Amino acid sequence: MTTNLSMSRRQMLAVGVSGVAVVGLSKSSGAESAAKAVGRSPAPFRFCLNTGTLLGHKLKLEQEIEIAAKAGYEAVELWIEKINAFTQGGGSLQDMRKKIADVGLTVEDAISFPRWCVDDDAQRAQGLEQMKRDMATVAEIGARRIAAPPSGVSSQPGLDLRKAAERYRAVLELGDQAGVPAVLEIWGASKNLSRLSEAAFVALESGHPKASILADVFHIYRSGASFDGLKLLSNRMIQVFHMNDYPADPPRDQIKDRDRIFPGDGVAPLSQILRNLADIGGGQVLSLELFNPNYAKQDALVVAKTGLEKMKAAVAKTFD
Repeated sequence: MTTNLSMSRRQMLAVGVSGVAVVGLSKSSGAESAAKAVGRSPAPFRFCLNTGTLLGHKLKLEQEIEIAAKAGYEAVELWIEKINAFTQGGGSLQDMRKKIADVGLTVEDAISFPRWCVDDDAQRAQGLEQMKRDMATVAEIGARRIAAPPSGVSSQPGLDLRKAAERYRAVLELGDQAGVPAVLEIWGASKNLSRLSEAAFVALESGHPKASILADVFHIYRSGASFDGLKLLSNRMIQVFHMNDYPADPPRDQIKDRDRIFPGDGVAPLSQILRNLADIGGGQVLSLELFNPNYAKQDALVVAKTGLEKMKAAVAKTFD
């Protein structure tokens, strides 16, 4: 009798697990079919346009949104200078938020450059005030995050990373009030916060549950760090990842932002990077960020479409 009861429980558990699996499969298949139907990517990645890629085209915010949507992106990263220019010209952030949603985009991040981490108390206070204003602005447009790069601490080495962690926590606490968490961005050529390991230390030491890192193919390479460092993190720590590529020349210690090229057109180990991101859970937003002046000579929509096609090709090459 005990054996029959035990078997019954196992059978019930099996049926329950099977049922959950079927429901999960149905939802997954439906989501994947819907994604393919509109030309968008199923898991493990989503595709985003960092509108800094179009800075050389000198477009207005609304034009950048239209191009991202027409090119087939799922999301955008917006620059605060373009958002401010839009409002200074009489634009409504609520209207822009609706427009972004209507064309099927999300605002995954906003790019801003406040000096939140400098040692000078007065400058840092001003930087925090700027961050507070910027957070309030991007919250209105529906941004899910805001970047916190090492602005003002890039030229001289010696930043105390424990102090940086305290300052990053202060920024994150501002984000708690605004509803927009700050993402710690690495800059590969910076004298401080250039490497994944430094950013990871600051994020962990901050002790804040919403700490995360904004990493980048180019910046990891420029810093000299290993791309395999990504495998020691998680998709909770890396939510947005900037996609680009770099040529073999100029050499690593001389390469500049302007030398970034489309994913797949250079020598970056993109398949290794993408596998590392997938291995830590996937689901990251892959955001195209380029500052190549040669692309500014091309039609903006062509640049956006080409970037998306090449990101998707890199993913397909890695996993298909």
